[in-house]
Amino acid sequence: QVRLVESGGGLVQAGGSLRLSCSASGPPESLMVLQGWTWYRQTPGAQRVQIAYMSSRGTANLDDAVKDRFALSRDLGKNTVYLEMTNLKPDDTGIYYCNTFPPSDALWGPGLQVTVSS
Repeated sequence: QVRLVESGGGLVQAGGSLRLSCSASGPPESLMVLQGWTWYRQTPGAQRVQIAYMSSRGTANLDDAVKDRFALSRDLGKNTVYLEMTNLKPDDTGIYYCNTFPPSDALWGPGLQVTVSS
């Protein structure tokens, strides 16, 4: 069974940067069939929405709200996907979650709090 561990997050001033990590572990046969990874964000008072996606082949897609400031990368050897966030804005404050694609209800973790101060 695949397991995801999120790390990173924290408090940063506007204009700053953060890197979030999502590491997968589990049986090799389960990891090999993953179709992709996703990052979601839940801002205060809003629903959780997908902001980034990376396919198993490495193709990345980011929401228009973040595509000019955020980037996805991965380390296949570590089964880890990174969400690189730059030029952060107070509106980026929220809880960030990673999941597979398509998302699995069983893989939602506690998320990572990102707070951007003005």
